[in-house]
Parts: sequence; structure tokens; C-alpha cells
Amino acid sequence: MNIIRFNVGDTLQMKKPHPCGSNEFRVLRVGSDVRVVCSGCGRDMTLPRVKLEKGIKKVVSSAIQ
Repeated sequence: MNIIRFNVGDTLQMKKPHPCGSNEFRVLRVGSDVRVVCSGCGRDMTLPRVKLEKGIKKVVSSAIQ
């Protein structure tokens, strides 16, 4: 199992879109649970890290460069 590296402020592109139509989420908090906000509608969600990592297609932009 590969661990996907992402930090607070990163934008994640997901495999499936949110019901609003956007498939990009911004990371607000990282831990065993990850807090993300939808870039389209602004919905704030807290997801288990394992479930979130399965749904990530790629890390679009990184906050740390």
C-alpha cells in the first residue's frame, strides 16, 4: 500500500466528483482523519485518511514547494 503525501493547503483531484460537479478538494487538516473543503461549493468534510487516500487521483498543487 502506497502512502500518498499531502499537506495542509494542497489541492487534491479525486476519482469521483462531488455532487456539485467539482472533483477538486483543498486540505484543511491532516491526521488520522483529514478535513477537506470542496473547491466548487465550499462544503467542509472530515474523512478517514484511508478512505480519502483510496479516492485520490492525484495531488494537483502542493502548498510546499
